[in-house]
Amino acid sequence: MRHRLLSSLSLPLMLAPAVAVAEVPSVAVDIPPVHSLVARVMGELGSPDLVIQSGASPHGYSMRPSEARALSDADVMFFVSDELTPWLAKARASLAADADAVELMEVPGTLHLTYREGPTFEAHHHADEASSAHGEEHDKHGGHDEHHGDHDEHHEAHADDDEHHDEHGHDGENPHGWLDPVNAHTWLGAIAESLAAQDPEHAATYRSNAQAGQQELEALTESLSARLAQVQGTRYIVFHDAYQYFEHRFDVPASGAISLGDASTPSPARVKEIQARVKQDDIQCVFREPQYNPALIESVFEGTGVKTSIVFEPLGVGLPLGETLYPQLIERLGQGILRCADA
Repeated sequence: MRHRLLSSLSLPLMLAPAVAVAEVPSVAVDIPPVHSLVARVMGELGSPDLVIQSGASPHGYSMRPSEARALSDADVMFFVSDELTPWLAKARASLAADADAVELMEVPGTLHLTYREGPTFEAHHHADEASSAHGEEHDKHGGHDEHHGDHDEHHEAHADDDEHHDEHGHDGENPHGWLDPVNAHTWLGAIAESLAAQDPEHAATYRSNAQAGQQELEALTESLSARLAQVQGTRYIVFHDAYQYFEHRFDVPASGAISLGDASTPSPARVKEIQARVKQDDIQCVFREPQYNPALIESVFEGTGVKTSIVFEPLGVGLPLGETLYPQLIERLGQGILRCADA
C-alpha cells in the first residue's frame, strides 16, 4: 500500500512541465584583483574567467587559447581601464563584441588620480597634493575629465616591453585604481547591477553578496586606517608609481619611485644617484617586487642601511585566486608599511 501511495504521488510530479532555470552569465575579467571582486558578487552561483594570469603584467600580454576562448564566450567583461590594458581593447572588439563591457574606472563615484611627476617624482609633496585635489574633485563629480594626454600612446609604444614601461615616467591618469578599497567598494555595487541586468532571476543574490563584500571592505579600511595612522611619515621608496591610490587613501605617501629594469644592471651613475637620494631622504625601506632580481636590488642598495626584504606588489601575486584575494592584497600592502615603520 505504501509503495502504491508513493507511486501515485510521484506520478503528477513526473508529468509536470520542467521549470526553466536561468543560466548564470559567462563572465571574463582582466586581472586577479578584479576577479576577486567579481567572485565575491557571484558567490556560489558561478566563477569568472581570468584573462591575464597571476604574475603577468597587464600592460602587455599574449592570451592563451583558453583565455581567448573565455573572452569570446563572455556575456559580461569587467576590466579596469583601457589605460591599464590597451591591448585588451582590440581583443574585446574582435572576440567579445557582443559582451557587456564594464570599464570599472568609468563607474560613477570612482576616485581618479593623475601620475606624479617624473620617475622619482622629485616634487613629490607638491604633486601629491595636486593629485589629491584632482582626485577629490573627480570623486565629487563621479567621473573624470580628459586629462589623458599622450598616456595611451605611451602604453601602446611599450605594451610588449615591461622594462621600458617601468623605466619611463607617465603622464595622465594613473589606472591602478583598484588599490583604493573605497573604489573597490563602489565597483562591487556596479558589478552586482551589471550581473543583475544579465540575470534578473539571481539579482537579489548578486546585490546581497555585493553588500556583504562592501561591509567587509568598510571594516578592513577602518581597521587599516587606524593602524597606519600610527606610522604616518614612514619613509619608503617603491619601484614604480603604482601604489598612489593606496597611499592617498591611507595617507602614507611614498618618498619616490626608482623604476629599475630587472634585466640590466643600472649604470654606476644611476646607482650613485639612487644611493644619494636614499641618504638625503633618510629612507627606511625600499619595497621590492617579485619581477625584480633580488641580487640587483642588493647591489644597488648595498651599504645604504635600508630594509629591502619587504615585497610590495599590486596584483596579489602568490595569493590564492578567489574572493579573498582582494582584501588580502590590501592587508598585505598595509602590513608592508607597518613592517617598514618598525625597521
